[in-house]
Amino acid sequence: MNVRRTFCIILLIFILFSTLTFVSADDDRSYTIDQAFIELTVGNNGLLHVDEQYDYAFDGAFNGVYRDIPLKSGESIENIQVAADGAYPVLKESDDGGYKHLKIYLYSDAAHTKGIRDCDVSVYISYDMVGVVTLFNDVGALQYKLWGDEWDVGVGSLTAIVNLPGANGNEYFLNPQDYNESSSLQGKTITAQSSSIPKGELYELLLLMPISDFNDATYAKHVNQDGREMILKNLEDSINGRNFWNTSYLVLGLLSILSPIGAIFTYFKYGREPKVMYDGIYERELPSNDSPEVINALIENKKDLGTPNIKGFEASIMNLIDRKILKLYTEENVSSGTNELLLTFNHEKENELSRSEKILFNTLTHFAKDNVLNLSQLNGKFSSETQAEWFLNHVKSWEESVKNEINLPEYFDDTGSTLIRGIALGGMVFGGIIAVLGFVTNLSSGFFCLIAGVILFIFSIALMHIDEDIFGRWTEKGRVFYLKWDNFKKFLEDNSLIKEHPPESIVVWKKYLIYGAALGVAEEVYESMKLQIPNISEYDDDIFRYHYYGGYGLFHGFYNSSYSTVHSSSDSGGFGGFGGGSGGGGGGAF
Repeated sequence: MNVRRTFCIILLIFILFSTLTFVSADDDRSYTIDQAFIELTVGNNGLLHVDEQYDYAFDGAFNGVYRDIPLKSGESIENIQVAADGAYPVLKESDDGGYKHLKIYLYSDAAHTKGIRDCDVSVYISYDMVGVVTLFNDVGALQYKLWGDEWDVGVGSLTAIVNLPGANGNEYFLNPQDYNESSSLQGKTITAQSSSIPKGELYELLLLMPISDFNDATYAKHVNQDGREMILKNLEDSINGRNFWNTSYLVLGLLSILSPIGAIFTYFKYGREPKVMYDGIYERELPSNDSPEVINALIENKKDLGTPNIKGFEASIMNLIDRKILKLYTEENVSSGTNELLLTFNHEKENELSRSEKILFNTLTHFAKDNVLNLSQLNGKFSSETQAEWFLNHVKSWEESVKNEINLPEYFDDTGSTLIRGIALGGMVFGGIIAVLGFVTNLSSGFFCLIAGVILFIFSIALMHIDEDIFGRWTEKGRVFYLKWDNFKKFLEDNSLIKEHPPESIVVWKKYLIYGAALGVAEEVYESMKLQIPNISEYDDDIFRYHYYGGYGLFHGFYNSSYSTVHSSSDSGGFGGFGGGSGGGGGGAF
């Protein structure tokens, strides 16, 4: 029984008896964000200027902090600046999957040679946002998350100052109202103070301003419809819905004891792994000849065993490059001065492709021009909803094709994991019925039902997202298969092991990189390669070139862009609903 399974059993017993205290061991360092100060300045040209201050208290050694700012379609961020009190900051920024990523390294000396340890640091971030302020026909509006729900920790308190373009006719709303300590509007300035905001929660401002306050608002988003009535209705519906569901979820867990009982029974009946004759510590060679997308489906994607994810898609592309079915080269973009990645297609080798590889091959050729696909410019195509939807559908077809290539029962018995899904769904549905009864009753026992409801609902949600091999189990063949590939993954992750047993040829390194991509550890493999082969960038090889120029991870970004395009609203119809604002995101320390 491994550590993860032991953890799950202890968790189940804790929920069943409500008498055990579970303390999760953390590392020897920690940090808090004691205060946050957010100042927004709404310009009459529609530009939103943002000043952020986060007061960190570090216990232990840290390299710095990071800030992830989500950007909706049509939004952009400019003029980013950082500063710090208590440390010397160095900013590195990047864009990926609809986010602006800010990585701020903090040093204790001006020479930037020493990290920080056991200190308090105030980090200042400022930037301009375009396309965030929305101008309807009858009102100007800003919906902005002063605190996002993606932070790694909560905040002790938040102070917000909002500078408005005009002094009259402004309205504002702060949600959820549970966190409001005080707020006021005086002239052109809104001041708000929150209580402690826990991790995973957000704090949002909705601001309505007279349309006459804006002049030549080139930096705003313009929507040709009346907005005020729609926004206020969405806000009211959203607040009412939040209050209703918060109450319902509490009541839902009245019978919290039933779901853990079923889960414990299921584990002991179907979840314990068979004993096998294998006790290897690590694997240096590929444990089997299966394709990288198959390995990804069976080893990496434990949420849905047998179905590959986008990492498998990227690994399959690398495999086709290695087999010379795809040819990679770079070409300098004269206007930008950067090298672009381009793929060409060897159609003469199409007969060597499996069914899933043919789908992948055809998906890529769809976006090619004259048999050349410019990967560096591909992301722009996914701003089109038609192209984005086409891409997502073909990725789905590729997933199903790989899934059909695997005889899953030969490797894995999903009886237990299927039963757990039923227990989770049944717990939620049955708890919902009890929740209604608890909601309408005036009996004092209804309060205790609410407390128990939290446990059942959270537990049911957790069961829905748990790895399939916790309550399902591998067959004897599948168990050996899994252990060998898991040990191979550990070998790839451990640079000290690779240093002791380096591959004897570049060919093996390439296999390591391809299967490392499938297993989600390509970066670790490449870092090991650079240590063992310092002149790796000089090798004239498509696989190394693909990774060196950022090819690995491209399609993960393409997938996210396509998903955002397909699922984003084009008419601002949901403006005003809780949680739909711009900004927010999260951050933490590293």
